[in-house]
Amino acid sequence: MKKIIPLLLSGAVLVSVAACNNAKTTSDAPNSTDTNGQVPQAENAQNAQKDATNDVRKKQMESDIRAREQRNKSGGDEMKRADGDLESEVRTKLEANIPNGKLTVDAKDGAVTVAGTVPTQAQLTKVEPLAKQIKGVKTVAVKATVAPPVNTN
Repeated sequence: MKKIIPLLLSGAVLVSVAACNNAKTTSDAPNSTDTNGQVPQAENAQNAQKDATNDVRKKQMESDIRAREQRNKSGGDEMKRADGDLESEVRTKLEANIPNGKLTVDAKDGAVTVAGTVPTQAQLTKVEPLAKQIKGVKTVAVKATVAPPVNTN
């Protein structure tokens, strides 16, 4: 029994780390910040928005951000964050506030790059201020573009 618990915990940590390696707001967001991806389908954008605006999902995202902030506080320098933590926290913040965007986040030493597409100019202007709300973000480069969802009918 004593050997099973550490094995299960390490497996859960491994799955969590693997899931965080690609900080995207939706599964069909671009895989890197070098491209902006394709224009989203209207139905996919609506489904992503419903998921992200769901109360349970919002509470989960807020809880994830609080847990990361508490972990960083206990580690000493509250403003120094691992690149993966910054990517994940910024992605979560953007997903919660721009639910129908297809954004990818990359972070390196406090410099965050956001690429992909959002449906409106108003949402595009929200990207930088939202990213800067995360502790440890020093600069934000927004490479995202406006691409309204298209109907396939």
